[in-house]
Amino acid sequence: MQWKKQFSSLLPPNTKVLLAVSGGMDSVVMADLFFKTKIPAVIAHANFHLRGEESNRDEKFVEALAESYHFKYIMREFDTSIFAQEKKLSIQEAARVLRYKWFRDLLIENTEGEKLALIATAHHANDSLETMLINFFRGTGIAGLHGILPIQEKIIRPLIFWKQEHLKKYAIENNLSWVDDSSNESDKYTRNYFRHQLLPSLQKIFPEAADNLLENISRFTGIETIYDEAIHQKKKKLLKQNGEEWILYIAALKKSKAISTLLWEILKGFGFTAAQVPGAIKLMESNYGAHISSASHRIIKHREKLIIAPLQAMTLQNYFIENGNTILNTPAGEFQFKIKQGKNFSIPKSALEAALDLSKVKFPLLLRHWKAGDYFYPLGMKKKKKIARFLVDQKLSVTEKEKCMVLENAEKHILWVAGMRIDDRFKISTSTKEVLLITLKQ
Repeated sequence: MQWKKQFSSLLPPNTKVLLAVSGGMDSVVMADLFFKTKIPAVIAHANFHLRGEESNRDEKFVEALAESYHFKYIMREFDTSIFAQEKKLSIQEAARVLRYKWFRDLLIENTEGEKLALIATAHHANDSLETMLINFFRGTGIAGLHGILPIQEKIIRPLIFWKQEHLKKYAIENNLSWVDDSSNESDKYTRNYFRHQLLPSLQKIFPEAADNLLENISRFTGIETIYDEAIHQKKKKLLKQNGEEWILYIAALKKSKAISTLLWEILKGFGFTAAQVPGAIKLMESNYGAHISSASHRIIKHREKLIIAPLQAMTLQNYFIENGNTILNTPAGEFQFKIKQGKNFSIPKSALEAALDLSKVKFPLLLRHWKAGDYFYPLGMKKKKKIARFLVDQKLSVTEKEKCMVLENAEKHILWVAGMRIDDRFKISTSTKEVLLITLKQ
């Protein structure tokens, strides 16, 4: 086996690696290979205190192993049972969380001047095969079928391309000793059941099942790459960003093949679950304003579009303006209030600027979110109109309506629907002496 070549493919030059060593055969083989290939390493061992004296035996064994290889040794003890109870995790999951958090912390820390760059675990091909099968039965989709990746962020698995039988052969040929974990014999753990019961049963019918499944992992990895590229291209065509919101055009979505799969790939990035995909599909035929929510986003039906918007609790804060020279910072943007002379004043063309006759304004003013029942006289009209109807006519989305603010005077008259239209009663004229100019910077 070309161990050195395989190791070098996963390791940048001059890299010091943190070896996660339990004392079992796999991790001992990994430590031996790092020693023989002269790759700088530090051995880390976690004592979870789950197997009584056996846990302490493993700790002493790994310490002696590190000393024999002249590798620096780091050990940490964990009260795993208490942590599992506090976090409501299984014992196995609690140990995994504790172990990897500690390993990542060690990468950040500078241990006696030695900066560690990567974590190496001793997962092998059989582990990857079992992971693929577990993911398949759990229903994790195509991403779960690639098994355990050789490199994942700061974690490398240098043994992942070899089956356990090859590792055992190496261990015996090189006179290595190791310790056995008695919990590996218990079928109460999911992985052990797959290892001891399911796979052997499959191999009675299909003797080459393990080899075939490992070949499938390689195929699935390639398929996933092609699949991800196709999904990326589809997202570029279907999903358009508008500020903090994303827009899906229903007509284009309906023309797509495998809509459920496509929507799942789009929506999972916004916190939605696979179980919510049918609800998202139903939205395409729903009434205006219908929506479903994840923990972080909403999908809203808006005319011929689905809008994916962040769940932002709008701060229903009121802002008082005591005089004509003020700057306010609000969730809707920055409002600047300035008093200008009416003579030769040019009426602004932008809807983000409001020019009002100062003599008609009447301070203090109130800037607030609009509410049901609000009305005003839109510029150019002598008839009042409800704000709700006005916003519908402006073809605003649900989220745009939620953000809309109005400026009200001391007599409770609305002067301006911010960023859209002023009230006709407060417009400037040739007799206006002073102008209140309000600018909204979004």
